Amino acid sequence: MAFLELRKVSKTYGTGPERTEVLKDLDLSIDEGEFVAIVGFSGSGKTTLMSLIAGLIMPDSGEVLMHGKPVTGAGPDRGVVFQSYSLLPWLTVRENVGLGLDTVHGKLPSAEREKKIRFYVEMVNLTPALDKRPSELSGGMRQRVSVARALALNPEFLLLDEPFAALDALTRGTLQVEVERIWRRDRKTVLLITNDVDEGMLMADRIIPLTPGPGATLGPSFPVHLDRPRDHTELNHDPEFRQLRNTILAYLTELRTQHREAGKATAPRAFQLPNLKPLDLRYR
Repeated sequence: MAFLELRKVSKTYGTGPERTEVLKDLDLSIDEGEFVAIVGFSGSGKTTLMSLIAGLIMPDSGEVLMHGKPVTGAGPDRGVVFQSYSLLPWLTVRENVGLGLDTVHGKLPSAEREKKIRFYVEMVNLTPALDKRPSELSGGMRQRVSVARALALNPEFLLLDEPFAALDALTRGTLQVEVERIWRRDRKTVLLITNDVDEGMLMADRIIPLTPGPGATLGPSFPVHLDRPRDHTELNHDPEFRQLRNTILAYLTELRTQHREAGKATAPRAFQLPNLKPLDLRYR
C-alpha cells in the first residue's frame, strides 16, 4: 500500500460558461519516507493540487488516499508550508511555533512545551530570534519560522508549496539545504511544489512534471539518483545531473510548445464591434 495515492483526481472552479477544469484525472503514488517534487508552470494548478492533498479542498471526482483511507479534510498528520509566511505578526517566534504545538498536543507542561519549541526552532537555526516578532525578521527567517511551526506538529507528511519562491537566491539556497538536511535526519514523507527544476533535483528523489492547464495532469516520473547531501555548485559539474536536467527541461519545453499550439487552434473567433456613437446630451 502506498503512503499517498491520487486516483483519477479532477478539480474544477466556477459554473456554466465560467467553469474551468484546473486538474484532470491525476494519478499519483508516493511511498513513505520519499521526497517527491512536482514541477510545473505558473497557473498550471500546483497550489490546487497541494490543497487537495492537504484536505483544504475536495476533488470533484476521484479520491485522495493516505494509508489507503480517503482524505476528508485537513489534519495534523499533514504539515503545510506555504509560499507566504502566514505568521501572526503580534506573536514572537516562540509563540508562533508554540501555537502549532498547542493545536496538536493541547496543554503540555510548561517545561516540556518550552523544550519542544526550542528543539524545532534550533532545528531551523533560529534560537537567537526566539523572542523576536515577524517584523524584526528577514524574509528567510520568517520562512524558517513557518517550517519550524509545521515541523512542531510532528506530521507524517510535510507539504511544501513553493516555500522559497519569494526569497533571494542566497537565502533560497540556504533554506533548500536546511530543509533537505532535516529530511535526511527525520525521513518524513515530503512533497515539494516548485517551478524550479534545479530546486527539485537538489532536494527530491523523484521529479514529476505537471502539464500546463487548464485540464492539467501529471507527466512521467523522473528518478533522481544523485548522492546526498547534494551541493549545487558540485552538481553543475556532474554529467548525470546535467543530462537529467536537460531531459526534464526538454520535456517541459515540448509541453509548453504543444500547449501554445493547442491554444492557437482553439483561439476565440474575432468579431466586429457595432459602430456606436455617444449621445450628445447638449440637446436633451
